[in-house]
Amino acid sequence: MKLGYCSITWGGVVGHPAGVTSVKDLFYRANGDTLQAVREIGEVGYRGVEMFDGNVAEFEGDPRVLTDALQAAGLELVSVYTGANFIYADILPDELHRVRRAAQLAASFGAKRLVVGGGARRAAGTTDEDYARLGESLDVVCDIAEEHGLEASYHPHLGTIVENPDEIERVLGRSRIAFCPDTAHLAAGGGNPAELIRRYPDRVRHVHLKDFRPDPFGFLPLGAGVLDLPDIISAIAEADYDSWLMVELDEYDGDPQEAARISKDHLTKVLAEAGIPLD
Repeated sequence: MKLGYCSITWGGVVGHPAGVTSVKDLFYRANGDTLQAVREIGEVGYRGVEMFDGNVAEFEGDPRVLTDALQAAGLELVSVYTGANFIYADILPDELHRVRRAAQLAASFGAKRLVVGGGARRAAGTTDEDYARLGESLDVVCDIAEEHGLEASYHPHLGTIVENPDEIERVLGRSRIAFCPDTAHLAAGGGNPAELIRRYPDRVRHVHLKDFRPDPFGFLPLGAGVLDLPDIISAIAEADYDSWLMVELDEYDGDPQEAARISKDHLTKVLAEAGIPLD
């Protein structure tokens, strides 16, 4: 296994304000210092990083700033995360334009993976057609990713139409996209993360690890919440997944580097106890 970390903890996630009036320009961004995040993730000892599409786009005009920072930190850009509503026919072309740009950015900085979330909940209620359209859209995302030498994975997420196990089944049954289990989102959505990984072993191509506390609700560093990380790691190993484990924490009331270190120390211990080596 190889360990990576997501840069979201440095500043939390926001959407680019241009997206209010232009769907094609609505990127995710971690609202902090990207270069600081890269440096501090590397200092903790992680080997890879995942970024939002908007943070990678910051360096489109001067790519060496990011590539030099990654090299100095001993990191590779593993994956880029983007997302969309995917269910509204009128805006779907502009959303897919944005996904295509995210794929171009990911490939240009050496990433091999594109991670997407989404599937909007309508105010009037979710319909069967929404799942059909989401599945069709995710297949197009796969095509876009493959055009750029990337593999696409879908990340079930709170606030979308894919939160609980039944909803996950509905979308994975309608698309060929790979499955990115996010352990905390799966648990918060009412699922058992290890069980869901065991249900879809052939679909797991990317992994987000974070811990979770149901009451009061909160995402936490690994080992600080209620999740059974040893069982999750066992399920991942049973799926013959031997690649990047991306640790993620949406926000932290303290030093984000401290949170990254807490998670790495705990994860390294769990992997060692399971006899799983690190590359």
